[in-house]
Amino acid sequence: MLQNLSLFAVFACLCLLPLSSRGQADAAYAKTIRKHRKHYKQEFLEDERAPLNRKGVKKLRFYAPDTSYRVTATFERTTDAESFDMPTYSGITKPYVKFGTATFQLKDTTLQLAVYQSLRLIRMPQYRDYLFIPFKDDTNSVETYGGGRYMDITKSAIQDGRLTIDFNKAYNPWCAYSDGYNCPIPPLENHLPVLIEAGELDYQKR
Repeated sequence: MLQNLSLFAVFACLCLLPLSSRGQADAAYAKTIRKHRKHYKQEFLEDERAPLNRKGVKKLRFYAPDTSYRVTATFERTTDAESFDMPTYSGITKPYVKFGTATFQLKDTTLQLAVYQSLRLIRMPQYRDYLFIPFKDDTNSVETYGGGRYMDITKSAIQDGRLTIDFNKAYNPWCAYSDGYNCPIPPLENHLPVLIEAGELDYQKR
């Protein structure tokens, strides 16, 4: 009987190990996202053009970190892409070029996002590697900003035709906080027909 109990205890521990490992990985990931968001908030306080002061930054809200919204995508470079003017909510346009397309699975749904490069920022050495992913999804105007959200990646993040897209790092354009900013409108091809319950929530101005 004791031998059977010992075997049962060993078996139970072995069954718990994967769960424990996943829990540790999730906790480590959540810590990484909290650090990312702390840096994100600090950037508002360091940029004199930013629409939020210290009091406003304290009202920023986010979904809880969720590893299911961190996905690996295959990436296809767009060849011979022509530049185009991306509209903004202020009415002006900004020059971009389509850099490529990311294809990924999110909760059993195959989705695509276009990745863009700013032709203005490419002339600045510190932003030469910068790529831009504006998108909309079914949380807009419900839990998140109606004008969509943004993600940033770098060219160096694309390795062997693959890249990681982390919706937990999705953030609001400055237009979500105040008028007077030239925020790009996510192109129709980046309107996702799903709920992206990750990243920054809508800003409560009151």
